[in-house]
Amino acid sequence: MTHPILNVERLCAGYGKAQVLHGLTLKADAGSVITVIGPNGAGKSTLLNTLMGVLPSSGTLQFDGQDVAAVPLEERVMLGIALVPERRELFGSMTVEDNLVLGGWRQQRLGNRQWRDRLADVYDIFPRLKERRAQLAGTLSGGERQMLAVGRALMSRPRLLMLDEPSLGLAPLVVLEIFRTIVSLRQTGVTILLVEQNARAALEVADHAYVLEMGEIGLQGPARELAADPRLIDTYLGNAQKPGA
Repeated sequence: MTHPILNVERLCAGYGKAQVLHGLTLKADAGSVITVIGPNGAGKSTLLNTLMGVLPSSGTLQFDGQDVAAVPLEERVMLGIALVPERRELFGSMTVEDNLVLGGWRQQRLGNRQWRDRLADVYDIFPRLKERRAQLAGTLSGGERQMLAVGRALMSRPRLLMLDEPSLGLAPLVVLEIFRTIVSLRQTGVTILLVEQNARAALEVADHAYVLEMGEIGLQGPARELAADPRLIDTYLGNAQKPGA
């Protein structure tokens, strides 16, 4: 019997005395795409920051069968966990390629002498980044910055890739491209945890979905089933459009 690569039970976390997450339980099987959807302020970004080790937490937090609740952020990166934050947090005064090279830090630490070969893989996924590899990151468009943020995370060859609102502020055609990339990444075996306000698009690419409301899981199940759930349709999908529509 195999265990999920990510197993979270009764997770509580927040900022100081303000508790945001109230006993969350979720899991992700290796190679799957799971999505967490919900309104602003539900605690979605707090969840990702907690899983990454930015925030302290209580409850069970296991990665590939290992208890990582007390493991600091740097060690979680070394274990193969990567987060693409909502703000992307690129180094604007550095070139595209230099930003990507920084993402290879984990592979360097692991002693992988061919870590730079990963650049070719990232450029295959995002040809536009190859075209702009000598361009300063701060001069890129919003969609290009999102591609760079994802590409930088992929440089570490993560086993769990967490994406925080990857479609936020992007044009519909760019959103379509980003979600196509998520589908292609699934084929590489990486597990993806997608936090997204575009519920319809997220449910189309995910295997399993969780609806987060006020720091608690209000609904969960196979993504296709939730996409047809009347409660979800009324609340999140009624006026939503597919990317590129």
